[in-house]
Amino acid sequence: MPPLDDSVVRTARRALIDMHYRNRVGHLGGNLSCLDALLFVHHELMNENDRFVLSKGHSAGAYYVTLASLGKLPEAELATFHQDATRLAGHPPAKGISEIEFATGSLGHGLSLAAGLAKAAKLKRQSHRIFCLTSDGEWQEGSTIEALVFAVHHKLDNLTILIDQNGLQGFGSTAEVASMSSLDEKLSGFGVEIRKGNGHDLHSLRQILSPRATDGPLVAVLSTMKGRGIPDFEGRMESHYLPLSEDQYRRAVDALDHPS
Repeated sequence: MPPLDDSVVRTARRALIDMHYRNRVGHLGGNLSCLDALLFVHHELMNENDRFVLSKGHSAGAYYVTLASLGKLPEAELATFHQDATRLAGHPPAKGISEIEFATGSLGHGLSLAAGLAKAAKLKRQSHRIFCLTSDGEWQEGSTIEALVFAVHHKLDNLTILIDQNGLQGFGSTAEVASMSSLDEKLSGFGVEIRKGNGHDLHSLRQILSPRATDGPLVAVLSTMKGRGIPDFEGRMESHYLPLSEDQYRRAVDALDHPS
């Protein structure tokens, strides 16, 4: 597969914005903060045997758009997002889409599931890799920390953990709710390799996620912007909940069509 380019990212961002707007669905901000990383992992890193776990399940829309960009979901099906009898539920479904390993969205469980997949692959002497995308807020969850301890202890070098560090969660900023600052410094104390970069920049993603030998799991802390690309939503907690108004949608499309 050719390297991911900006045109694919812009097309996917437009599809995501259209899908949320037309179906009157919120949670768009966190979808936009992780979309670039999702596209990069699936287009450039993963092969057909690798596995992916979306721990921040309320960003299912970005995952569906990513799968559509790979031809693994019909683009027309995006119109059914969050509707009755759809496969494309607001959180990843337990069945119906083969690429989705688990139903996620109750934050704090995805990394445990991904670590279990990685350990199982080691026991079976399988060479495929596991990728897991988490939010920064869910690192306030004890189960997420416990999963990291498990992964480090078992030297799961087949596990890559991406943290979408947009600094916002449901009730405010992560610093206000339960500060873990500096998150990368705290996690490095567990003996895990930490790499940091811009989660919206393809060059940065290539640098920090390029294959290199590690003694255990890799944690990539991605600096991102909630609501990326929508002028009225960027860096605002409202983007966690509210659907786009017509005026906000028009300005978002204009920003995509005429990037600064």
